[in-house]
Amino acid sequence: MPGPPPKHASARSRRNKTSTQAALRADHAIVAPELPSGEWHPMTLAWWRDVWASPMAPEYDDSDRHGLYVLAVLVEDFWRAEGSDRLKLAAELRQQGQRFGLSPIDRRRLQWEITRTDEAVEKATASRARKSASRKPAADPRAVLRSV
Repeated sequence: MPGPPPKHASARSRRNKTSTQAALRADHAIVAPELPSGEWHPMTLAWWRDVWASPMAPEYDDSDRHGLYVLAVLVEDFWRAEGSDRLKLAAELRQQGQRFGLSPIDRRRLQWEITRTDEAVEKATASRARKSASRKPAADPRAVLRSV
């Protein structure tokens, strides 16, 4: 006996989808909120600009800003710390950054995929074409074989 027929796809209980799945695209209309006043390390300021210019920025809502402010303070402390304090802060930064999809593995876990623009796809295609055109075809090792 072959057994019961398989369930219809809509009746299956597990679909391996998450509610966070999204295709991300950079939105250049998003303006980075100002960091609280104070002396910020140049690397912290660069990090803040990069976060808000990234394709993940459209996914952040107003409630996420508070967590990003806390993360900015951790980034600031990291750049100002030395020795073992810096290592502790690096571990905390990694954990807190996961919440906002700031690394490739975090985006994968959240099932966020960055869509590539047409310009990026064209550049990659042109680069591959140049590389393949510049390669000299390898000699066929079978060319030396002769029948006897």
